[in-house]
Amino acid sequence: MAQTNKPETIIVIHTKFGDMMAVLYNDTPKYRDNFIKLIKEGWYNGSTFHRVIKDFMIQGGGNKDGRTDPGYTIPAEIRPNHFHKKGALAAARMGDNVNPEKRSSSSQFYIVQGQVVDDQYLDAVTASTGHVFTKEERETYKTIGGTPHLDGGYTVFGELLSGFDVLDKIASVKTDASDKPLEPVTMTIDIVE
Repeated sequence: MAQTNKPETIIVIHTKFGDMMAVLYNDTPKYRDNFIKLIKEGWYNGSTFHRVIKDFMIQGGGNKDGRTDPGYTIPAEIRPNHFHKKGALAAARMGDNVNPEKRSSSSQFYIVQGQVVDDQYLDAVTASTGHVFTKEERETYKTIGGTPHLDGGYTVFGELLSGFDVLDKIASVKTDASDKPLEPVTMTIDIVE
């Protein structure tokens, strides 16, 4: 059983554009523990951010040998206190039509870049998805931005502490029609002990 009183785990994602430091939340223990396991196994070393969409997010998680994931999924750990603000670290997953339980990929993750939105946009998201935003979420989306339409649908398991400039640089690389960077953006991930 994962302890919830242990200090949160800090990770560093190294890229050619610089480092991004992030914290992994303790209240998403299944995803946190799996992510730590994959980091320790070296799964992410030399892997790429293979899907990059400016003003939305950067996604990675495949192994450098070409495998997209280790072959299992993780139960959803969608928490109302974690939302898709800029810098949110979240688990990718298959769509609801083939994945009604919203189970997450075991290795695919994305970091939100998003954009600043207004109350009218947030009201439209609520009308469309039924997700009601707290006052804090609204303020965050109106000041630093994010991707509010994903709230309630994906496991957010951490957030950037630093390296927002690196996130912006990666999100701005040139991509092909399938959102794959024309020049590979590779990463290695370390745990800060």
